[in-house]
Amino acid sequence: MTPTMVAVRAGGARAAIELRQLFTNAQDLIGQFFTPALILVALYFMRNGTFEASGLKLGALALPGVIGSIIAFNGVFNIAQYLVLDREDGTLLRAKATPNGMVGYLIGKIGASAGSVLVQVAVLLGIGALIVGGVSMDGAGSWLTLVWVAALGLLATLPLGAIFGSIFENSRGTFFLTMPMMGLIAISGIYYPITGLPGWLQAIAQVFPIYWLGLGMRSALLPADAAVIELGQSWRHLETAAVLGVWAVAGLLLAPMLLRRMARRETGVGMDVRREKALKRVY
Repeated sequence: MTPTMVAVRAGGARAAIELRQLFTNAQDLIGQFFTPALILVALYFMRNGTFEASGLKLGALALPGVIGSIIAFNGVFNIAQYLVLDREDGTLLRAKATPNGMVGYLIGKIGASAGSVLVQVAVLLGIGALIVGGVSMDGAGSWLTLVWVAALGLLATLPLGAIFGSIFENSRGTFFLTMPMMGLIAISGIYYPITGLPGWLQAIAQVFPIYWLGLGMRSALLPADAAVIELGQSWRHLETAAVLGVWAVAGLLLAPMLLRRMARRETGVGMDVRREKALKRVY
């Protein structure tokens, strides 16, 4: 077996261990499902609202977009946070010192992040569909759309998280990352159809993956006639695949370069300095 394959297997084992720890620790479970619980509460209060004269329920329109935003937000934020914290406690330095250790480390983090995101998606879809009603999975085509949009969305967002994690040197950087992410969620038609927003905000939203993830999820989970409230009155599957694909390719090309540069700069002295700063923030 080649060294790369050994690293891949080690990464898979690492992902399995981290997921098991995540879902067997009460504190981690609370953190994992706190946001989905708040979202479900919001959907409950939206369940009887309708969008203008369309008769479509706001809750049913919001649920697919929320699922898309969970994929985007957690795909970016989880990886970035992992990298920052692991730089502070020396995990990344130990991975660097192991042959092909960075390969195994990244595979493990990507697998753990993707697994946690997909569990949240399953919970939101299962419980949210019961709360809001109006969700329509019309056969194998809808399930196939759900799968490829989710997979392509993760490919588009996980590398972005690795990029930000390689740039930020402490956890404060990841905190400030949440602000523009929440702003993008607000203008991406997640909780209210994007057609109700000004044209210039629509244009900005369509540059980023969050809007397209929401659109793709709505195309999978809503009846075909719900497309009437979308831009161009179409689900625009080709455009969705193209935009998410461009983000995925760009991220997969850029992330390894930045991570290699970060790993080269990683030293024991730098780790000690960051650890001391982190302890000062705590105490």
